[in-house]
Amino acid sequence: MRPEKKTLTDRRQRRGDELSEAAAIERAKQGDAEAFQVLYDMHKRRVYSLCLRMTANTAEAEDLAQEAFLQLYRKIATFRGESAFSTWLHRLSVNVVLMHLRKKGLPVVSLEETTQGGDDDSPKKDFGTEDVALAGSIDRLHLQKAVESLPPGYRSIFVLHDVEGYEHNEIAKIVGCSIGNSKSQLHKARMKLRDLLKLQRAEKAGKA
Repeated sequence: MRPEKKTLTDRRQRRGDELSEAAAIERAKQGDAEAFQVLYDMHKRRVYSLCLRMTANTAEAEDLAQEAFLQLYRKIATFRGESAFSTWLHRLSVNVVLMHLRKKGLPVVSLEETTQGGDDDSPKKDFGTEDVALAGSIDRLHLQKAVESLPPGYRSIFVLHDVEGYEHNEIAKIVGCSIGNSKSQLHKARMKLRDLLKLQRAEKAGKA
């Protein structure tokens, strides 16, 4: 037995267990590096998962997650507690991804897509409920592959609304588009997903 092997990571883990999120936030605002590490450990998986869903690229997701935490380090002093910290960090991360997509020349919402069409027949429940025509015919892997195949603009709106749970008025503010535009993009993303999933099922049946 070598008890001296208690590492800095072990000590950090014990410190993190003892330090609440609220306390870590206040200490991180004062420049406490270990407190910031606690926040990073608490939220890194969720931030990375968000980046991965919106980019469908593991390397980009890793870079963007790191960029999100860099932005957090710079801006944490501006957090006022008006919303949950996780919500605030989530929006910060979304903005980082959207800025990245714009810099790559991949418009999140094309300017000509301003039609109000598709509002009435858009499913109203969150993705994954039996209300949606996609339900009952796919598995998680097929869904993931189909979402990754969506054009960046459609994928962003779909992820924000059906996966992350944002309302259209919130998406409009985040992305910088009209509410009707957000609804239109979501409707078209869902229709595109259905086509992709039908194609996947047909290919699977052909191989059977």
